[in-house]
Amino acid sequence: MTMHGMLSTVGAALGGMIGWDATAAPPADEASVRRLLADLGIAVGADGDLAPALRRFQRHAGLADDGVAGPRTVHQLARHAAEARELTALHLAA
Repeated sequence: MTMHGMLSTVGAALGGMIGWDATAAPPADEASVRRLLADLGIAVGADGDLAPALRRFQRHAGLADDGVAGPRTVHQLARHAAEARELTALHLAA
């Protein structure tokens, strides 16, 4: 991941934590969002469109399902992906 991509994703996740709206936070890096979705076992369609996968995650997480990786979505993605990685490391994943 590039430094810009990492900072973009971190900025979007932090924005979700402190309540930034989507216009104030930087957009998430697409490659990072793909990795977070993969950590959760959420497949991206064959066409590569992230929106349907993001909508599925957003519905599951109780967020507005707009298919956009805004700050709240990225924050929740990062949190859930970290938990999934921890469970996998402990061999407790479903």
